[in-house]
Amino acid sequence: MKATPYVAHAPGPDGRIPWSEVENATWQTLIARQSAELPGRACDEYCAGLARLNLPRTRVPQLAEVGQVLEATTGWSVAAVPALISFDRFFSLLAQRRFPVATFIRRPEDLDYLQEPDIFHEIYGHCPLLTNPAFAHFTQVYGQLGLAACKEERVYLARLYWFTVEFGLLRTAAGLRIYGGGILSSIGETRYALGAVPQVAEFDLIEVLRTPYRIDIMQPLYFALGRLDDLFELAERDIMGAVHQAMRLGLRAPLFPPKPALAG
Repeated sequence: MKATPYVAHAPGPDGRIPWSEVENATWQTLIARQSAELPGRACDEYCAGLARLNLPRTRVPQLAEVGQVLEATTGWSVAAVPALISFDRFFSLLAQRRFPVATFIRRPEDLDYLQEPDIFHEIYGHCPLLTNPAFAHFTQVYGQLGLAACKEERVYLARLYWFTVEFGLLRTAAGLRIYGGGILSSIGETRYALGAVPQVAEFDLIEVLRTPYRIDIMQPLYFALGRLDDLFELAERDIMGAVHQAMRLGLRAPLFPPKPALAG
């Protein structure tokens, strides 16, 4: 039986969302179990941002609570959006330093994996690092580039976002650490990412742009930066020039099997 699609909550006139008891309990479960996995895995900058946000443990946070902290640290804010938005809208929000947050939370039966990005993924996974100037600057520049890019260029830019903001690693003096929100909001991938199975390559912009990925599997390959401040330097590079070079070179062979076809 096909699952009922997720529908985002619309904020009321006061900007607040009336989350249900079940939704608040889901948040409480997610944040408790994910927080237990972070020591020794999450990078220091993420942990510092998480402390700044001081997210509630027993209820879903209101967007204004998160936005106030981001505004005070890097000038960012959050924007309530439906479950899925257009690429134009996504890039436009990032370019304006507004991070899109889908205002729904996964159901208890989807606790471990949800293909659509929900409020836990967006706030717990991404917003802590939006308090970091290098990460915040890179994310805004990425939005500006995406807004001006054509459809084909955006496909290549998506790989840059995937292997940094979503699934990026850092190679620190203490060992590999996670900064990608797609990992940090997933209990399974948090445990998997620093294990023996996936490959970890040094970050190379052209290689990142040429590397295919699938959204519905554990990643076979991650790219590691030397430090989070490298994102600031990356934002100042000719990223679109690299996109065009990657387009000329073509994609690398995928390290995963093709996605199974749906039964007719």
